[in-house]
Amino acid sequence: MTVHKGLTMDEITQHITRIVEGIEAKDLDRLRRLYSADVVSFDVEPPLRHVGIDAKLANWAKAFAFFQDVKYEVRDLAVTADENVAFAHGFGRLHGTTNNGVAVAGMWVRATFGFRRIDGHWLVTHDQVSVPFDIADGTAVTGLEP
Repeated sequence: MTVHKGLTMDEITQHITRIVEGIEAKDLDRLRRLYSADVVSFDVEPPLRHVGIDAKLANWAKAFAFFQDVKYEVRDLAVTADENVAFAHGFGRLHGTTNNGVAVAGMWVRATFGFRRIDGHWLVTHDQVSVPFDIADGTAVTGLEP
C-alpha cells in the first residue's frame, strides 16, 4: 500500500489524539497499544531515560494515581512523515483535579514524538518532554505559554 504524505500526516495527528484520549480516560491498556514495546522515553520525571513500554506506562500510572480528573492539551503540533518514519513536535500541558479536589493548572512543556510503522501500524518509539531552564541560575522556567 502506498501512503500519501498527507494521509500519513493525518494518521500521526490521529495517533496523538488517541494518546490524549487514553490519558484523559486514564486507560493504560489503550496507551499500551499506541507505543512500541521498546519505546524510549525522556520524560520530566527521573531517571533521565525510561526504556520499554512498562517503564513508560509506570510514569502514566503515577500521574493517574495523583489526579481524580486529568486533561492533556496539545498545541502547535507539527508533523513530518514519510511512509515508515515520522516525528511530531509541539507543546503539551497536563492538568486537572487532584484526588483531594485541588485544581492543578499544570505547565506547558515541549513535547516530541518519534514514530515507526511496525507491521502496518504507527507506534511511538521515542518521546521526549522537556522544560526550559534559566541558564544563569539553573532553575526551571515553568510559567511560559505557547
